[in-house]
Amino acid sequence: MARSHPPTVLTSCRRVLREELSCVKGCRLLLAVSGGVDSMVLLHVLARLAPAFELKLVAHGVDHGLRAAASSELDLAETLATELGVPFTRSRLSLTEGGNLQARARTARYAALRRAAEDAGASYIATAHHADDRAETVLLRLLRGGSVRGLGVLPALSAELVRPLFRVRRGAISAHAARHRLTFAEDPSNRDPRYLRSRVRYELLPLLSALSPGIVDNLTALADEQLADPLPALLAPDGSRLTLGRAQRHELQRMLEKPSLRARIRLSAGRELAVDPQTRRIRVEE
Repeated sequence: MARSHPPTVLTSCRRVLREELSCVKGCRLLLAVSGGVDSMVLLHVLARLAPAFELKLVAHGVDHGLRAAASSELDLAETLATELGVPFTRSRLSLTEGGNLQARARTARYAALRRAAEDAGASYIATAHHADDRAETVLLRLLRGGSVRGLGVLPALSAELVRPLFRVRRGAISAHAARHRLTFAEDPSNRDPRYLRSRVRYELLPLLSALSPGIVDNLTALADEQLADPLPALLAPDGSRLTLGRAQRHELQRMLEKPSLRARIRLSAGRELAVDPQTRRIRVEE
């Protein structure tokens, strides 16, 4: 029988922790919280799932020093963390208005989160990125140009960053917050049309959704496809398996996308990898 409604945030997050983030079981996680609805739901859900996955949680908020309201928004996060028995700390930065503010704020925020994670002894940093964030980021990459591989955005795990909500839709997050009467704040800069992401979120994505209701699922599927390993197993003429380094894999992918490059990749023992420009088959040459 077909499912009549999508899985809850709790169910989706539990599945991601079990199937895509099994590496975090038994670890200490630092939760990046802002007082906004996404991170408040992340905090609430992970606190409920922590016993089953033997997680030790700490929460951390970053005040960029750009808005007077940011401190009170973090107070909301601290209140919820305290209610849930999760230790809470915060950092205050001193950013100034100016060019490329969002990029500078993002860089400074992640640096602060990494320092906090190190201080707390956390193995991973959990952020509240969800499926709609991923769809928006794919659209941003398309608008700005770049390689197809660049569309593999916001995976469940990248370095020390984990995204337990990356399969969850924004509507499910709002529904969870309403169902559990979570108090949260909204950063007005999220709706500022000076920022391209805001226009993608509130203008472009709603338009695309009206034309194709499944657009978010389609865009996240595209991201997943680009995150999957696109390269086949490579065998030497003697039947042994070849192992490529990251730079070699990146170069091989580039050669497959543009076989007319006629480039070669040097391997050990005098061997080379080449891509046939007609068939696009990979050849190992002695």
